[in-house]
Amino acid sequence: MERIKEALERARQERQQSGGAFGAVTARGAATTAPSQIVYTQTRHAEVSNEFLREKRIISGLDPDSFSDAYRILRTQVLQRLRENKWNVLAVTSPGPNEGKTLTAINLAISLAMEVNYTVLLVDADLRHPNVHTYFGLEPEFGLSDYLLSDKPLQELLVHPGIQGLVVLPGGKPLANSSEMLSSPKMSRLVEELKTRYPSRIVLFDLPPLLATADAIAFAPYVDAALLVLEEGKTSTQDAQHATELLKDTHLIGAVLNKSLSYPAGYGQTDGKSPRRNIPWNKVAERLLPWASRFFRRKDH
Repeated sequence: MERIKEALERARQERQQSGGAFGAVTARGAATTAPSQIVYTQTRHAEVSNEFLREKRIISGLDPDSFSDAYRILRTQVLQRLRENKWNVLAVTSPGPNEGKTLTAINLAISLAMEVNYTVLLVDADLRHPNVHTYFGLEPEFGLSDYLLSDKPLQELLVHPGIQGLVVLPGGKPLANSSEMLSSPKMSRLVEELKTRYPSRIVLFDLPPLLATADAIAFAPYVDAALLVLEEGKTSTQDAQHATELLKDTHLIGAVLNKSLSYPAGYGQTDGKSPRRNIPWNKVAERLLPWASRFFRRKDH
């Protein structure tokens, strides 16, 4: 009996030393499942108000409306593709800057975290211009760049923004040599560790734009799949096609059309005539262009 007690105590200490380091220790000791309530024992907690989230156009998980419904549809389709292929590491990127990839990644991460069977780790991997933390009103001193450059312990970098099931890894200080750091062996080992530690965790990376730097292309081999964000009226057909060509060796599971003016009947209307413009409407881009439809339906290349 004494030996059993000693074994249980060792197991408890190991869970505290390893499981807590990546931000997910559960209230009932089930560190490898996604329970209804999670207690973050070593992850820094930062409460974010709903008002602040709305100001930043983060609407997943807030009051039900047509905009949050769009992310639920996106979540359902993304989960279908992840489950079909037993994937859990997804990258979100765009052809060019300011097309809505970060906002889409954040809202999708929150929507995924609302699923009772999953937790989500959102990683800011846009190391030249990290800004995921600004959408949550965070001012982290350190982030992913500090882990890669100076071996900063990961448990000191993670933040729980008060949203059940979601943990954020900020980008940290901007890096001029971000492509080299994202393709480094240390980054590869980190992705593998994050991917395999918890079976019920989805790891979502916000990557830089494909046509702006080599970062996303360098990092793409480490992820299971990618989601491409396009902005209606801004992303050209040529840039969209070029982006998909750059991802030809990556499982491109779909495209999202951001700031679309095309609404389902009765949805997103304020006066019955013009659509609401204060929050981007996101929809799956199955009817955007013929190539977008093809890419969304394909599981691989």
